[in-house]
Amino acid sequence: MGNTQYSRELRLLTPSHFENVFKDAIPSVSPSATILGRHNHLSHPRLGITVSKKNVRKAHDRNRVKRVIRESFRLNQHKLPHIDIVVVVKPGLDKHTNAEIFELLEKLWKKLTKRCDKALSS
Repeated sequence: MGNTQYSRELRLLTPSHFENVFKDAIPSVSPSATILGRHNHLSHPRLGITVSKKNVRKAHDRNRVKRVIRESFRLNQHKLPHIDIVVVVKPGLDKHTNAEIFELLEKLWKKLTKRCDKALSS
């Protein structure tokens, strides 16, 4: 299965990292979340998460959603291509259970992987 840690090097840390992904992103979209990906020149994927107060009102709900997203990424990072990823949470995701969020993210990771592989081969 490989290394399943979530260390500092697996995170998008600066605003410029996020801007770089937003600039020329490959999207994977659902009604509750959007995942944007862009190829990087590293040997691993990196993750950034945006959850606005407008979309998820309560802090404990924002924290839970981010925790579930990080855990899903940690478990799936070995399947993902070498890309920078930004997960944009839409309104209503906080109403889902953790299991539903995991299931949604599974589908989005697969869709993003296919699209990134297709973009690389083009």
